[in-house]
Amino acid sequence: MISVLVVDAQPLQRFGFRMLLESAPDTEIVGEAANGAEAVRRITELRPDVVLMDIRMPGVDGIEATRRIVAAGGRSRILVLTTFDVGRYAFAALRAGASGFLLKDIRPEELLAGIRAVAAGDAVIAPALTRRLLDAFADRLDDDLCGPVREDPRLRFLTGREREVLVAIGHGLTNGEIAQRFTLSESTVKTHVGRVLAKIGARDRIQAVILAYDLRLTRPV
Repeated sequence: MISVLVVDAQPLQRFGFRMLLESAPDTEIVGEAANGAEAVRRITELRPDVVLMDIRMPGVDGIEATRRIVAAGGRSRILVLTTFDVGRYAFAALRAGASGFLLKDIRPEELLAGIRAVAAGDAVIAPALTRRLLDAFADRLDDDLCGPVREDPRLRFLTGREREVLVAIGHGLTNGEIAQRFTLSESTVKTHVGRVLAKIGARDRIQAVILAYDLRLTRPV
């Protein structure tokens, strides 16, 4: 059973999420919060698998709440939901440590699929969308993306092939596309991806993409 904490400033929206999640056989709501500060407090008490996080809230907003929750090192994963345009908020949410970003007007089955994916440790944003998103906001990652690759202790633990896989992830390639590029089976690529995430300490694929940009392994095209 996937435990979910719903964080939303609108009572009617929280009620709608409750109705949806209680109708699914594998999800349960363990709590609700009306703002980010309340969410941060309730995380330690409830320890949910997934937090459905609103962006625009009074006081501590969803991005700051996400940053605090991730920094605390708990196991809860954050799925950000908003009624606002992806381009305005998605980058900040993902950079804060969210494992996914969805609009509130998606279909119920898509939201449930996103919750299940995040709970399983995956990202809910497709690699192709991740690539477009980060290319559009690459200037916010660093003032100089044209400089040399940055040295980082985490890279020392990667084999040559794993480093190539990290670069490919940074370009937004799917496992199938990576397999085709390096003439590998998809199962082998999946193994490489898992090892890369573990060695660089990335919570999911999206965080690996952001690291690849931060270290200038990947540049906007």
